[in-house]
Amino acid sequence: MTRTYLRNPVGSHVPVAGGLHSVGLGYARDLKAETVQVFVANPRGWATPVGNPRQDEAFREACAVESIPVYVHAPYLINFGSHTEATVEKSVESLRHSLRRGREIGALGVVVHTGSATGGRERAVALKQVREYMLPLLDELTHDDDPYLLLESTAGQGASLCSRTWDFGPYFEALDSHPRLGVCLDTCHVFAAGHDLAEPGGMHEALDLLVDTVGEGRLRLIHANDSKDVAGAHKDRHENIGAGHIGEDAFRALMTHPATEGVPLVIETPGGKEGHAADVERLKKLREA
Repeated sequence: MTRTYLRNPVGSHVPVAGGLHSVGLGYARDLKAETVQVFVANPRGWATPVGNPRQDEAFREACAVESIPVYVHAPYLINFGSHTEATVEKSVESLRHSLRRGREIGALGVVVHTGSATGGRERAVALKQVREYMLPLLDELTHDDDPYLLLESTAGQGASLCSRTWDFGPYFEALDSHPRLGVCLDTCHVFAAGHDLAEPGGMHEALDLLVDTVGEGRLRLIHANDSKDVAGAHKDRHENIGAGHIGEDAFRALMTHPATEGVPLVIETPGGKEGHAADVERLKKLREA
């Protein structure tokens, strides 16, 4: 069965401990998810585990048959702007692993956080290091079925390299606007960074700024998360859709902007399976509104 065209497939990050296909896809089906995001390694560690070929194949084939777009989220520890050599070297190894595993499971994109300039170093110095170590990984993506590398901005804590929409500009420049480079926009993060998505026209304004900065066609995934905190709080605390400071109207507006046409929405919200199912259903209803 092939799913009919959806302007914005709605789904969730799903747990995969115990089996990518048997656990992850089963969880997604329980949510009636139309797209999924997974970890392929411990998100808070540096391990680079090999996959289970049988689970990989079953998962990839089922997602293809059911037209479910798949995305991988790289580990949180990755930071190409770090002043610590060991962290940068491990970041390279970890991201290369996520990109390889992404290809093996048929993922369309691998999401990585844009990191921060640690050790008091200047932003320009950190971005030069991003170029030195991340650009070669992008150049390795030469197969037609390789995933895109999707940059996810942060909530603006500390010496973040990318938090406001225009911060993607210098990051893209550092990576020569590589053809395999894209953006994963996290609504909670950009709201926390200072884009007031809740005010009238706020969502469309932020999306306009993003397109002006990186160009059309670069937005390839959206993390649809409400926020427990107010705009500009620089706090990365996700809330269920409509229960936070962003509100339902902004998510309805999100799904009417030209830049989001065909872009999947993945939730990373609290509440476990019950909360996830409710958020997936809520976004589907907003999509039809």
